Amino acid sequence: MPRYFLALLPPEDLQEVINGVKQQFAEQYQSRKALNAPPHITLQAPFEWPTSPAQDNPSITALVQGLTEFSNCRASVPVQLSGFGAFPPGVIYVQVQPTPELLTLHTQLHAYCAQAWHISDPRTQHRAFTPHITVAFRDLTRANFRASWPLFQDRVFDDSFVASALTILQHNGQQWEAFAQTPFSS
Repeated sequence: MPRYFLALLPPEDLQEVINGVKQQFAEQYQSRKALNAPPHITLQAPFEWPTSPAQDNPSITALVQGLTEFSNCRASVPVQLSGFGAFPPGVIYVQVQPTPELLTLHTQLHAYCAQAWHISDPRTQHRAFTPHITVAFRDLTRANFRASWPLFQDRVFDDSFVASALTILQHNGQQWEAFAQTPFSS
């Protein structure tokens, strides 16, 4: 069954900058897993969706249409990036400021996905949303985390963008790719 997740993607030029940081982790700290997805802010964790519709399983087209209706009723979201953060002992990320607009979008999207599509992730229901863009994880060893984090914890990374669409990403068996975008109203 194909896997999908919902996210906000920075514009291409900012993705290139963040991919440069991911590449640095790949080359210097043997952490390549973050390169398997475009830079993104996850709003809905990965979920499985059937390839063929059934009575109780709508098609992926229906999901895209529903998310388009959801997005069309919401304004674009300003996003501020500020420095680096970590989930020790194995994740380093670009920090995303938890603005009211971003937090509201996250809450509304989770409620919509649960109510309309029965999509929820029990792991995220009991922890606070920490918006971030991952640059190293999973294959970042504890030793390489300890070696790299002192170099990144005070490193400056200040940028911003306006997220104008919700992106549906699909796993192709090897990496995550943008599958569809549902634009916000403005």
